[in-house]
Amino acid sequence: WQAERALASAPPAVWEPTRARVATEGYGARLLALQDDDGRWAGGAFFPAGFDFQGPEAAPGAGQPWTATTWSLVSLREWGLDPDVLAGTAERLDAVCRWEYDDLPYWGGEVDVCINAFTLENGAWLGADVSGIARWVVEHQLADGGWNCEWVDGATRSSVHSTLNAVKGLLGYEKAAVPGTPPELVASLRAARRAGEEYLLERHLLRRLSTGEPIAPWVTRFAYPFRSFYSVLNALDHFRSASLHDAEPPDPRLAEAVEVVRAARQPDGTWTQERRHPGRVWFEVDVPAGEPSRWLTLHGIRVLDWWDAHRGD
Repeated sequence: WQAERALASAPPAVWEPTRARVATEGYGARLLALQDDDGRWAGGAFFPAGFDFQGPEAAPGAGQPWTATTWSLVSLREWGLDPDVLAGTAERLDAVCRWEYDDLPYWGGEVDVCINAFTLENGAWLGADVSGIARWVVEHQLADGGWNCEWVDGATRSSVHSTLNAVKGLLGYEKAAVPGTPPELVASLRAARRAGEEYLLERHLLRRLSTGEPIAPWVTRFAYPFRSFYSVLNALDHFRSASLHDAEPPDPRLAEAVEVVRAARQPDGTWTQERRHPGRVWFEVDVPAGEPSRWLTLHGIRVLDWWDAHRGD
């Protein structure tokens, strides 16, 4: 349905019925079938029940499991599931789901910026009251305009990973247009998002502000699912969504990142899966590394279409 809507410019009468099938076919139906009776997935909030934080799965480089509630909700939301299919889930999670950090209530959030950003967007999608998390995200924006999940350990300089996840969460909450949200909160969330976006734009999405050198090799390596990891493709997909929501043309400072995405396109028009983020999954949703990825190709084409349509290329 995303290809029908964004790439083929099909009318709602075409893509909406396709989108509705997410609940009954394919990955969406498989993941819905794995939901626990109490509303959770894998019995946990961010980690599955019984996860051994001292065991081999928690070792550096092992990757975290992607099976628990937060990541399952992220997947279903990104795939386009109608939230009505999950009617009652927000209430059940409010009753039984607690964060692994300090046993805090699920819809109240915890101390990790990225986790709170995912929960902000998931909660707005499901109709939960996550206004407290929205305020928390604004309050924990750093002086340079971005965010860093390591703030709790004293970090004062922002991270592109944390900043991208924060602005995505804020945009998702803004787009949900939660009824009853005070105008002053709406204004503060938008201001925080725009400041976070400026943090990324100042760096052209891929360069260190201090030296102009590339941030790291991983900014130009593309993998789907994006998870919590930064890449210029993930960032550009956000800026496309924000541009459409704000009814504004793309910022010229995105040009270099766009050309990185364009250069990664293969002669057959596809983009290649460059790696998989390690960690336990319910099932794979994309191809192994080295193969053409339909998901990355979707994101790559729609970013280039958006950019080229506005820049006259």
